[in-house]
Amino acid sequence: MKIGVIGDIHGNLEALTAVIGALDAEHVDDIVCVGDVVGYGANPAECIRMVRGRASAVVAGNHDFGAVGKQALDYFNAAARDAVLWTAKQLSEEDRGWLSNLPLVHRAKDFEMVHASFYQPESFEYIFNPEEAAPSFTYQESNLAFFGHTHWPSMFLGEDPVRHVIQKSVPIAPPGKLLVNVGSVGQPRDSDPAASFVVLDLAKGRVNFKRAPYDIAAAAKKILDAGLPASLAERLFHGY
Repeated sequence: MKIGVIGDIHGNLEALTAVIGALDAEHVDDIVCVGDVVGYGANPAECIRMVRGRASAVVAGNHDFGAVGKQALDYFNAAARDAVLWTAKQLSEEDRGWLSNLPLVHRAKDFEMVHASFYQPESFEYIFNPEEAAPSFTYQESNLAFFGHTHWPSMFLGEDPVRHVIQKSVPIAPPGKLLVNVGSVGQPRDSDPAASFVVLDLAKGRVNFKRAPYDIAAAAKKILDAGLPASLAERLFHGY
């Protein structure tokens, strides 16, 4: 069985469409999402519809909750706050209800998911380094877990001490727990502008990091045409 793990789509329909196409080519059996379906990009409603139609499980991200008033606006920087307020105006009542009811944590048979950290998930704290990852391992119940939020594809090994690892493929049964950041579909920040996602191959026992190129110019133009901050368009070309 193969499972596609996506996240931090951020209203980028061009990137999401490319990733779904790549996952179909991988013949995945299921898709799950670590949150932030909306925010920053110009197609929040369309991304919600696509994710709802394809993903069996989705957890809430800070932008998802921000767009429906469940995350304080002072949490966001100026550009993100402008995008949250704009996004809120694009959503139907059905969209708002769906985002409002997303869980913070999802636990399945073979893995679990959270947007930011299993330690106080409602706070949406960032995990960039082993010291920030360590508290999450205390609350992580499964040996394998996925998260996002930083837009940096990488992983942490729950050893003593916790280790930060960046590689394209890793076995899902290392010594200790594994906490995998799937990167970002819609706004990568690791200097690679191609959309990032993960394929969990249960048959082979591996987590594989993948990239999908997409029409960045089209996504950026939509952001500018919508009157969103220009920085949100420009960063797509550079992956930061």
